[in-house]
Amino acid sequence: MKPKKIILKIKGMSCASCAISNEKELLKTEGILNASVNFASKKALVEYDSDILSGDQIGQIIIKNGYQIEENKGSGSVPLVGHKHGEQHHMAMEDGGHVHEAEDIRQNWQAFFWSAILSLPLILEMALKIRSGIFFVNIDLVIWFYLVLAMIVVFYFGWRFHRMAVIQAKKLRANMDTLISMGTATAFFYSIWAAFKGQDTYFETAAVIITLILLGKYFEAKSTGQAGEAMRKLVELGVKKARKIVDGGEQETDISEIKVGDILRVLPGEKIPLDGVVVRGESSVDESMLTGESLPVEKQINSRVFGATINQDGLLEIQVSQAAENTVLAQIIRTVEEAQASKAPIQKLVDRISGVFIPVVIVIAILTFIGWYFAVSGFTIAVINAVAVLVIACPCALGLATPTAIMVGTGRGFRNGILFKSGESFERAKDISMIVFDKTGTLTLGKPKVQKIISSGAGSFSEEKILEIASSLARNSQHPFSMAIADYAKEKKISGVDLRDFREIRGKGVIAVGLEHNARLLMGNIKLLKDNQMDTGWADEILSGAETGTFLFVGRGDEIIGAILLADELRPEAKKIIQKFKGMGLKTAMITGDNKKTASAVAKELGIENVLAEVLPSEKSEEIKKMQEAGEKVVFVGDGINDAPSLTQADLGIAMGSATDIAKEAGQIILIQNNLEKAVEALKISKLTFRTIKQNLFWAFFYNIAAVPLAAAGLLNPIIAAGAMAFSSVSVVLNSLRINRR
Repeated sequence: MKPKKIILKIKGMSCASCAISNEKELLKTEGILNASVNFASKKALVEYDSDILSGDQIGQIIIKNGYQIEENKGSGSVPLVGHKHGEQHHMAMEDGGHVHEAEDIRQNWQAFFWSAILSLPLILEMALKIRSGIFFVNIDLVIWFYLVLAMIVVFYFGWRFHRMAVIQAKKLRANMDTLISMGTATAFFYSIWAAFKGQDTYFETAAVIITLILLGKYFEAKSTGQAGEAMRKLVELGVKKARKIVDGGEQETDISEIKVGDILRVLPGEKIPLDGVVVRGESSVDESMLTGESLPVEKQINSRVFGATINQDGLLEIQVSQAAENTVLAQIIRTVEEAQASKAPIQKLVDRISGVFIPVVIVIAILTFIGWYFAVSGFTIAVINAVAVLVIACPCALGLATPTAIMVGTGRGFRNGILFKSGESFERAKDISMIVFDKTGTLTLGKPKVQKIISSGAGSFSEEKILEIASSLARNSQHPFSMAIADYAKEKKISGVDLRDFREIRGKGVIAVGLEHNARLLMGNIKLLKDNQMDTGWADEILSGAETGTFLFVGRGDEIIGAILLADELRPEAKKIIQKFKGMGLKTAMITGDNKKTASAVAKELGIENVLAEVLPSEKSEEIKKMQEAGEKVVFVGDGINDAPSLTQADLGIAMGSATDIAKEAGQIILIQNNLEKAVEALKISKLTFRTIKQNLFWAFFYNIAAVPLAAAGLLNPIIAAGAMAFSSVSVVLNSLRINRR
């Protein structure tokens, strides 16, 4: 089995029931592993077995269900390789999606505009009752004129609703189009019958219903387009051309033709085309579009640069390290697109309700007609009230409530350097009670630094001489502690001594022979000293002192000549962030493999309440589980490979921007910028988005619960009902857009 993913843009969906219909058709197809159809974004996210199906075959399933697929045209359509199973995502990387949305808005406006023009005489008829006195088949010519106008509005401009209603009826299904089609067709054909009977007609009712719903569709398209603005801006960040260096000269080349290893020249003010490494030049680079950080980053030879960031003031030549489909920008686009196409768990409940809602409304409309017909013996009043019931019901608002909020929330998150990987991320943030931090690389910078050098007094070795010996040993090791000592010696401009027979002993330290005095040199922890039968009395005293951090002991021959204290620096923002989380009412905890003494000192400095120290990597997730069993809803913030199980176990996992790919895959939220402040913003945006979802659902349910009985009771004219139905969908989208302003 070869699982892959594909995102399809669907045309023709008018309500949540359409999305459910497409989802059901996809899920019942052999080879499709999972499918999520989002009504607001008009996209389907499909995971399938590529041994059984192709992307084109999946598109055909949607087409056979009565809808259309928007094809990604041009060179911008690229496969994005994901983290799992080599799956691919096909998306328009040019502005094709934007063009389709602009065209959709334009078409909706034109349909509404001409429908309104043709409906205007019908509206005037309600007040003026104009007649010509000339009859054809016993009907005044003015009525014939109204009939023609209504027929054009209802069956030409409203054809989309009737077409989809017929397609759904063939499958014994119903959606919003069914309600609109039944309501307007009933009013239209009843008016023809009434005209021949010499009674009042309701052509204006049928026409105005279509006109108002088309107006609602226009506003809906326009406002959902605004909700997806962040995605469009994200796609537009990409560069289409690059200056490729060929035989010493420049050659303008399409991005799709650039290969890993090619050298590109980037002038001041230009966007960097692809991810790569600087091989020549120095400059400041604006990376705000990726990280949300406004300050430029200094770049020099061997610095990493990222596609779509802006070279500010220097000439750079970069060697490409990632092709277009694998750049950081491409991965971010994939993540945002998947999040916007996904559904929050609460949406599944809404989908189930929407699935039975329309049949229930049709039954209520039939009962309304029967009730009024027998109650007042009035066929006309029974028809009008039944039409009002059909028209007032609005599954659109229910269908838009969750996905539009998710679209806006993910967009706002991206602008702040935060990636929400799915709609589920927002729901997971509700009722959070505790935030747990990994220490190294999360609360700290993850880079140990030399804090002090202590001489034992043996052999009268100065601190400078101790550092000279230590740095000589350190330069031959890639351990973070060794690298920190080597860097410190370089800063102090201390050169090393020549060595032979260098050995690195895992988990203990390093040993070599110094050529200058032909003596054994070593550097490591107390285990290394004991293994080499050295007197550890002085070392034990040092370790029992008040200092916190890690001590590496330096020896020459059989003597310990000194010790070097190393400690990981706390992130500058860490203390302030802990206070902010406490201000949000959250308990704080830290989990680390460090010794209790060091862990307690860090926790005390930061103000963290709960400390779990000397925890093995394999035990971290178990500790999270214990907290959950004690009734806590846990957010875990981490960055390492060993944090992946904890990120998965937690109710909400947040991976730092410096995290390994495994940690990022496990977390639900990724902080692009390696800054703890973004964790606070991520939680605030999550809570705000989920609160907006609940508001949207409340008003959507309240509207239908209140409106349908009013229509059945004869208290709502069908025209007012149509206007209210159109407004309900727009109001949900507008409420979602408030996320950007709050």
